[in-house]
Amino acid sequence: MFVSSKPLVGLPACRREFDELPFHTIGDKYVRAVAVASKAMPVMIPALEDLTETEALLSRLDGLVMTGSPSNVHPERYGDEESEEAAPFDLGRDATTFPLIETAIAMGVPLFCICRGHQELNVALGGSLFPRVHELPGRMDHRSPKDPDMDVNYAPRHAVTLKHGGLLHRLWGHTEAEVNSLHWQAVRGLGRGLEVEATAPDGTIEALSMPGARGFVLSVQWHPEYKVWDCALSMTLFEAFGQAVHRRAEERYTSPVALVS
Repeated sequence: MFVSSKPLVGLPACRREFDELPFHTIGDKYVRAVAVASKAMPVMIPALEDLTETEALLSRLDGLVMTGSPSNVHPERYGDEESEEAAPFDLGRDATTFPLIETAIAMGVPLFCICRGHQELNVALGGSLFPRVHELPGRMDHRSPKDPDMDVNYAPRHAVTLKHGGLLHRLWGHTEAEVNSLHWQAVRGLGRGLEVEATAPDGTIEALSMPGARGFVLSVQWHPEYKVWDCALSMTLFEAFGQAVHRRAEERYTSPVALVS
């Protein structure tokens, strides 16, 4: 029997153009966080749309991380019309990630969603988004400072209040946390089966969970992957995801279908 030394975690890629040629890309900070904090082997999932054999792929993975991205979920996914305010888009990523999210939940594959991934999770389950939350009355400006120093951009920007007794509260042990903020879209209507885990002072939904899911499901609007080793909360989140991933790997490698003659 062949047993992998580390669990495998899939990370869907974005489709970008460089020199007028298409590339599939993932930010280094995401794959490094999975490798370092979750102690798993990151695997890129290219944005191949309907060429992706979703169920077969997920049967070979132990977890799934939906990453952040410069692009946004296309408004047609949640019943709105395309607009410049909601751009830029990545239709190839949308077509790949939505089936992955739905199938991962159905199969019980551990799922950790970050920023765009947080929004993808909500929309995949029938929820909706605000295209530009900072333009709403009474809302904060959640966008990146756009400083040349990335440490400034990813520094804590505001507090979040964690739901008492929720998944995040149980993991972190506190009902308050300080997080970074680099987004302009935000959750509006909540998707099926999702519960709010954390909110910003202006009411913006900052984290979601799915208590009825077969496996680990958590999403956050902030970026815990950035220099994950420097932040106790970030390490807590990736370690909790990693524990779920390792449990799935143990089950997968010890089940009869995992045996290789």
